[in-house]
Amino acid sequence: MKRTRYQFGSLELRGNVWSFRHRESGPDGKRLKKRVRVGTTAQYPTEADALRAVEALRLKVNQESRHDQDICFGALIDRFIDDEQLLVIAAQRPGETHSPGLLYSTARSYLSVLNGQIRGHWSMTPLSKMRPLLIHNWLRKLDIAPKTKAHIKALMHRLFEKAMLWELFPVSRNPMELVQVKGISKRIRKPLILTPDQFYALVDLLPDPYKTMVMVAQCLGLRISEVLVLKWGDIDFDHLVVRVTRAVVHGRIERVKTECSQDELPLDPDFANLLLEWRTQCPKTPEGWVFPSHISGQPYHASPIQQDYLRPAGERLGLGRVGWHTFRHTYRSWLDATGAPTGVQQKLMRHAQVSTTMNVYGDALMESKREANSKVVSMVLRPQRDPQLILSIYGSR
Repeated sequence: MKRTRYQFGSLELRGNVWSFRHRESGPDGKRLKKRVRVGTTAQYPTEADALRAVEALRLKVNQESRHDQDICFGALIDRFIDDEQLLVIAAQRPGETHSPGLLYSTARSYLSVLNGQIRGHWSMTPLSKMRPLLIHNWLRKLDIAPKTKAHIKALMHRLFEKAMLWELFPVSRNPMELVQVKGISKRIRKPLILTPDQFYALVDLLPDPYKTMVMVAQCLGLRISEVLVLKWGDIDFDHLVVRVTRAVVHGRIERVKTECSQDELPLDPDFANLLLEWRTQCPKTPEGWVFPSHISGQPYHASPIQQDYLRPAGERLGLGRVGWHTFRHTYRSWLDATGAPTGVQQKLMRHAQVSTTMNVYGDALMESKREANSKVVSMVLRPQRDPQLILSIYGSR
């Protein structure tokens, strides 16, 4: 027998445990009192926190009801947070993470967008009133970067998909497909690209291990989240290959986000010698970190290094705001300067968008990748040995 009334239920606190009370129809048709454990006061310190968690439970209780009650968008947000276990994932302590669901960084990003932008405006709006034009106009007026607007749109698209899956919204075309965000590909600030001379000058101002971190970022095009959690076991000096399999965000070590990001990269012989020299100097750890902190023995955090070393060095040289991603942008620019084919560049950058042409290269690209990569490494490591190479390559742009 299905319920015909929407069950709002009630929240109660016993000791340090929040509970949700409601009624259900039993097998004989009688109404039965039910109590569902919501969580402890440690998980939900205030009644408002517990009520948000209850909203997700309330939706589940009423999942099979026949009712005319219109669900507010805030209730959908709470159900999504509960279903995806965003709070559980975001509460993970620093160190190795083993969540089978979303990555820690993704969960943190979702919570930031849901609570920072979406909830404040749409929380009390019934799902039936969420019109594409209203959302379109709201996004257009937001004073944020177009790329951030695109993230908001994508997350709201996923929320509507979940609403249809949970039968809270009629199965139809997703309303967010009608919402347009212009200028997604446009950057508010042009990325900084270093010339070889600027790079050498910057590196000379950095002490180790930060100097070697920058060399790794520039010679391999890695994100700093990938540089910081490299292990010596990831580097095959015999076959001159580096395996990229993990990343670190706010001290949480997780797998890289996409299959394209998890790849093998060529290791130039001269750069391999630089890493072997660093191995004789770096602290030894049980995990075999390439860049362990001298204090904790665990991977460094990227932000303090950028704030205390990279930015001051860049300002001292008059380069502007040098950040960790500066080296990834520079790596791609130098690849282009060497004349590397676009397909080889995308493989070395490990970008997710792979066209049909990219798929033709497959794993057979290693020699082409090695040749293009070595040209960049030559610009980094051998300026005095072959200065004409840099002038001919970079000056031809």
